[in-house]
Amino acid sequence: MDICVVALGKIGVPLAVQFARGGHRVVGADISAGTVDMVNAGVAPFPNETDLDRLLAEVVASGRLTATCDVTEAVKSAEVVVVVVPLVVDVDKQPDFGALDHATAAIAAGLRPGTLVVYETTLPVGTTRRRFAPTLAAGSGLTVGDNLFIAFSPERVYSGRVFADLARYPKLVGGIDDASTDLAVKFYESVLQFDQRDDLARPNGVWNLGNSEAAELAKLAETTYRDINIGFANELARHADHHDIDIYQVIDACNSQPFSHIHQPGIAVGGHCIPVYPHFYLSEDPSARIPAAARQVNDAMPEYAVQRLAEHLGPLDNLTVAILGLAYRGGVKESAFSGAFALAQALTNASAHPVVHDPLYSDDEITNLGFIPYHLGQRCDAAIIQADHVQYRALQSSDLGGATTLLDGRNCHTAATDLGIVSLGRGGTRG
Repeated sequence: MDICVVALGKIGVPLAVQFARGGHRVVGADISAGTVDMVNAGVAPFPNETDLDRLLAEVVASGRLTATCDVTEAVKSAEVVVVVVPLVVDVDKQPDFGALDHATAAIAAGLRPGTLVVYETTLPVGTTRRRFAPTLAAGSGLTVGDNLFIAFSPERVYSGRVFADLARYPKLVGGIDDASTDLAVKFYESVLQFDQRDDLARPNGVWNLGNSEAAELAKLAETTYRDINIGFANELARHADHHDIDIYQVIDACNSQPFSHIHQPGIAVGGHCIPVYPHFYLSEDPSARIPAAARQVNDAMPEYAVQRLAEHLGPLDNLTVAILGLAYRGGVKESAFSGAFALAQALTNASAHPVVHDPLYSDDEITNLGFIPYHLGQRCDAAIIQADHVQYRALQSSDLGGATTLLDGRNCHTAATDLGIVSLGRGGTRG
C-alpha cells in the first residue's frame, strides 16, 4: 500500500514508521525543511520517543519511508492519506484552523480517485464532515462516497510510548458515510496489531463507531474527562490544605473501591491535549458548565502554588525562586502549555525573581522561551518542582544553593531530605 502521512511531528513520525514497518511504502510530508531532512537521514527530529531512533533508521534505510515538503506531490501516489496536522487555539481559546485548512487544500490538489483521507487530529464535533469534506471534494473534483472517502480516527497515544499505545488502545474509527467507514476500518486493521486485553467490553482492535461525529466526540470526551477529573482533584487538594489533611492518602483510600477513579492533583495541566481539547468541546457546546469550570480551576493552580509558597516564606519580594522543569511533564521535551509560563508570571506578580532549570533544555533554549536559566547548585531562596523529572526526586538543600524550602508541585520528591517541602494537598510542611 502507498500511504502519505501529513505532518511529521511527535505523532506523525511514529505513525509513518509504524506503517513502513508493516511493509508499506510511506511518504511523510511536512512544511519544515529541517524536519524533512532529519527524517530522510533516518534521524528522529525529537528526543525521548521509545524505539523511534532505531526503527526510523531501519525503515529509511530500507527505502520504505521518505519525506518531502511538497504535500500535494506526496499525496498524488497515495492510496491512503493520514492527516495529523495539529489544531491549536487562538488567544480567545477558539480553534484556529489555519494550518489544517492550508494542509487540506494542498491534499485536495493531489488526490486521485479512490483515495481514503483520514484525519487523526483532534477536532470539534462535525469538523470532518462540515469543514474538510467539502474542501477535499471541491479541490479534487472527486465525489465523496463514490471515488473519495473520508474518515476520522483520533490518535490516542502518549508521547514517549507511541508504539506501545498503538497496540494497547482500540483504534476508534468513523467515516462520513458507510463506504468511508468500511475502508478506514480495513486500513487500520491492515497496519496495526493489538494487544490482548481481557479488561475491555469487546475485543481489542479497530472499533467502528458508525460515523465521524461519534469518533470526534469520543476523543473530546476522554480528554475532557481527564481535565475535569484533575480539576476535581485540585479542588480537593486545596480543601485538604485548609484542613491540614493529606489528600494523597485520601485519594488512595477512595480509589480502593471500583467506583472511584480520582486523578492526582498538580501544579498545572500542560501539553497539546488536556488544556486544549476542552476548548474544542466548548466551541461546539458553549453552554457546557463543567468543562469550563474545570479549565478555570486548573488554570488557577500555578497562582495557588505561589500563594502556598508565600504562606511558608512570607512575602516573596526580591526572592529568587527556581522553577524546576520547563517541560509540561517529566521526561518529555515539550513546553506546550507548560505550567512554567503561568508560574513565572505568578512569581513576577508577587515581586519574586523566577529562574528556570530543566535537564532536557539548554540555556539557549530556556532563554529563547523567555526565561533566565538556573543551574542546580546555584543560590536561590526557594524552588518549585513544576515537572516531575527523575532528577528532582531526591533534591537536597545543597542542590539549591542552600535554599531550605521546596514546593513539590507534582508530589514526586520521595527521598529523605534536609529541605522543608511544601506540597499541594498535604497541609503543612514536611521534611
